[in-house]
Amino acid sequence: MSDIANPDALAALVSGQAAMPAQPATGYWSAVWRRLRRDPVTILVTLVMLAIVLMAVFAPWLTSYDPYAGSVLRRLKPIGTPGHWLGTDETGRDLWTRLAYGARLSLLAGIAPVLAALMVGGLLGVVAGFMGGLVGTLIMRTMDVFYAFPSILLAIAICGLLGNGLTNSMIALSVVFIPPMVRIAETVTTQTRHLDFVEAARASGTTTLQIIRHHVLSNVLGPILVYATSLISLSIILSAGLSFLGLGVTPPEPEWGLMLNSLRQAIYVQPYVAALPGLMIFITSMCFNLMSDGFRSAMDVRLSK
Repeated sequence: MSDIANPDALAALVSGQAAMPAQPATGYWSAVWRRLRRDPVTILVTLVMLAIVLMAVFAPWLTSYDPYAGSVLRRLKPIGTPGHWLGTDETGRDLWTRLAYGARLSLLAGIAPVLAALMVGGLLGVVAGFMGGLVGTLIMRTMDVFYAFPSILLAIAICGLLGNGLTNSMIALSVVFIPPMVRIAETVTTQTRHLDFVEAARASGTTTLQIIRHHVLSNVLGPILVYATSLISLSIILSAGLSFLGLGVTPPEPEWGLMLNSLRQAIYVQPYVAALPGLMIFITSMCFNLMSDGFRSAMDVRLSK
């Protein structure tokens, strides 16, 4: 699990977010938006990511082919074939159609586990960081158990136990991502709970729930969301890897990892066609990584406006 949590990124997020209350909230978020608009890389990858999402949503309108229907006569057509501009796969199915429909399952398998981990791990981390004591120790030591296993091996073990399928692979990845999310949330919350405005709210008789809801969450959500964005890229790669190993999405569903597996035998016949699912995985994961870096830099209050 140590390959998921990045201590340097965590330190930057915590120190930057801890300094945030010194500025007015509106001024801070205005500065964040101004930095984002001045970052051409973040804008570019966001537009590319938006294009991929739109491709997944409007897949039925972007192609006239059935993603499941193939033809032996059209097997492994090269890129640029009339009527199949990205070629066809090993059973004669239009590859552009399969890639467009495959974006749906690949994005779902990448985003859903991170959202689940964000809700569960974020809640546990905030509780552990704010309460401290026995409650915090119990939660954090339980999460430390999962760090004994590399993330991919833990995901494979859970999928092997639950069986293959999209739902089981998303459950496995959710379990993998909860511990690092708890650690991030707990660290940021621990830094925030000792700030002056939290102590003032506690001294004024504000309840614990109100302090968490109105004072803590507004300061810890930013770093947690930035970290969650970086996890999406890893989730897409891991979910594709599980499908490649036969533990994720099952045939004949269009999914990039599964397509990469089915086309690996054709790499010597049509190498460019066989590489297209892997290229989509690479582009999508890189977009989320660069978006996360851009958001992190924009939220760093130590940078000049």
